[in-house]
Amino acid sequence: MNVDVLIIGAGPVGLYGAYYAGVRGLRTAVVDSLGQVGGQVSAMYPEKAIYDIAGFPAVSGRRLIANLVEQAAPYEPAYVLGEEAQRLERAPSGRLVVKTGAGAEITAGAVIVTGGIGTFTPRPLPAGEEFLGRGLAYFVPESADYAGRDVVIVGGGDSAVDWALMLHPVARSVTLVHRRAAFRAHHGSVERLTASPVEVVVNAQVTAALGGDRLERVELSTGRALPCQRLVAALGFTANLGPLREWGLDLHDNRHLVVDSAMRTNVPGIFTAGDIADYDGKVRLIAVGFGEVATAVNNAAVHLDPAAQLFPGHSTDNPAPGP
Repeated sequence: MNVDVLIIGAGPVGLYGAYYAGVRGLRTAVVDSLGQVGGQVSAMYPEKAIYDIAGFPAVSGRRLIANLVEQAAPYEPAYVLGEEAQRLERAPSGRLVVKTGAGAEITAGAVIVTGGIGTFTPRPLPAGEEFLGRGLAYFVPESADYAGRDVVIVGGGDSAVDWALMLHPVARSVTLVHRRAAFRAHHGSVERLTASPVEVVVNAQVTAALGGDRLERVELSTGRALPCQRLVAALGFTANLGPLREWGLDLHDNRHLVVDSAMRTNVPGIFTAGDIADYDGKVRLIAVGFGEVATAVNNAAVHLDPAAQLFPGHSTDNPAPGP
């Protein structure tokens, strides 16, 4: 695949970058290791309200991602999902060649990394891994599959509490199991949890998951057994830059990519934006990432064509194609 700009990361910032690259008339591909767009927002809190997006007093994670996809759609970005960007090479022409773990090869004049915290992997449960895909899940993107089920959620952070609050109206029962008495989740969310019908079991862990072809029940360290057809592990994630560490990019604290005011990394043709970017005074918010990726795209356009204008004009002067 040959494009003008390759965006690595299909979270909110990457999706907005796909729109903005379209505004600049650039052919764009978006690669993400997850099998769906939306990054952490879609994977971890699709139903949670987000309050700090300009112009939206409140918007759910799912609606935000759907709006961003719709915004970019007229420019027809190519999505390469479920594939991790691994190897970086430079063609004799000077263009960048990125190869994915699944064997896809994408050649681009510029690369914009919007990978958030990098590739994130869920922390496994001590017991029950054999039921992954047969009752055990690490994400809850949709509530419909939990309707009428006995659900056990393990964890004490925001994801665990948010999913418990989201599922209790549709599930037959929801039990939240946490190995401590104190929760890491936002205080207001914990108060809502306490006032809800969700049963909360603290100072306990899931020690066994039992069933045949599908999960049927779990056992706790307290000796109690619970009916359970859906087990959600919300024990957090480990983040890793993965193969990006081998690309020769300057790193800060081994987790973030160092950029200048144009969002350029030290490798010519590679830019970055969003949580993964680092510079003095950096504030890690989605709203900040939107501005950063617009800056990255415009500077990438000049990198591709030094005669191009850095400022593209106002969107009101260049309406999106289509109806």
